[in-house]
Amino acid sequence: MTSVLVDNVGTLVTNAPEVGDGVLGVVEDAAVVVENGVVAWVGPRGSAPQGAEERFDAGGRALVPGFVDSHAHLVFAGERAREFEARMSGLPYTAGGIRTTVAATRAASDDELRGTLRRLVTEASRSGTTTIECKSGYGLTVEDEARALRLASEHTSEVTYLGAHVIPPEYADRPDAYVDLVRGPMLEACAPHARWIDVFCERGAFDGDQTRAILTAGIARGLVPRVHAGQLGPGPGVAIAVELGAASADHVTHLSDADVDALASGTTVATLLPGAEFSTRSPYPDARRLLDAGVTVALAADCNPGSSYTTNIPFCIAVAVRDMRMTPAEAVWSATMGGAKALRRTDVGHLAPGARADMVLLDAPSYIHLAYRPGVPLIAKVWHAGKPTS
Repeated sequence: MTSVLVDNVGTLVTNAPEVGDGVLGVVEDAAVVVENGVVAWVGPRGSAPQGAEERFDAGGRALVPGFVDSHAHLVFAGERAREFEARMSGLPYTAGGIRTTVAATRAASDDELRGTLRRLVTEASRSGTTTIECKSGYGLTVEDEARALRLASEHTSEVTYLGAHVIPPEYADRPDAYVDLVRGPMLEACAPHARWIDVFCERGAFDGDQTRAILTAGIARGLVPRVHAGQLGPGPGVAIAVELGAASADHVTHLSDADVDALASGTTVATLLPGAEFSTRSPYPDARRLLDAGVTVALAADCNPGSSYTTNIPFCIAVAVRDMRMTPAEAVWSATMGGAKALRRTDVGHLAPGARADMVLLDAPSYIHLAYRPGVPLIAKVWHAGKPTS
């Protein structure tokens, strides 16, 4: 048995109210004992059990759970910096650039895609992400979608089939035929490599009937639904997500009162992706409206080459606090425990006994500094299942 005492923690965020104060379960002047990659004990350092094989001195700094990024598109080739420049010059975002990435991804080798995927996962880890979801969606053929999922599964168990990202050019005049492909042969090829199924339910992508048909087929094949909903305008995505028991409805920038009520009364998590609004100069989702209604909220980075080319969750926390009316505590909870709930995980997102020992040491005395000092590299050390990654 390997045991480690992380001692002299100034502020410990456990996300376990039964362990500490408030919704974040904060313990001041704390310690954590890790055994075999799992949290064995947390509490005031003066009460810490003795006998650990190793001791790490946190130096009075803050320790938080590893960030859980529940929405990412990491299997792709190329980049779209010129598209970003055009948006910053006044052109609107319409999601049409996805097809540019599809062409580059189809032409790339497995090793090229692996290289990008590895770089982005490593980048995310350096900024404190210890659990990450990864979608397909830039292949849009049976072979390329299955390839994307197979490569993604080399880095995470949270793999999402997103064949329904957009209609590819070769099916532009036959959208129903593409829907049949996505819910038929493509699903059969991709389901063995995925846990989740997702649809971009949006104007210019898939309408309500198409979304419901694709998700229903995925559910029958054993996949759990999630939905891109309400990013570019109002639509049926949230209602369908709640109706089908989706784990999350993501983006949710444009919501009706009925959408908010549905999310509040159901189990579907509202995953907010402020990197997308930041990179497209679009209105931010109203997190305060959702939180005040009792909706469970997650924060994720939405890393993709078009609308949110960032893996940095601390950046998303700072934007959520500044522009989405979240408190620092709410934003940190949403980027940790909220993400875990969006992935229906009980072993990550918190630091109570029994949790996987995914921990992030901040070069700061409090979690508040994640929003208070935006853009500053505050991640001093990261542990994944008790093992240092940085």
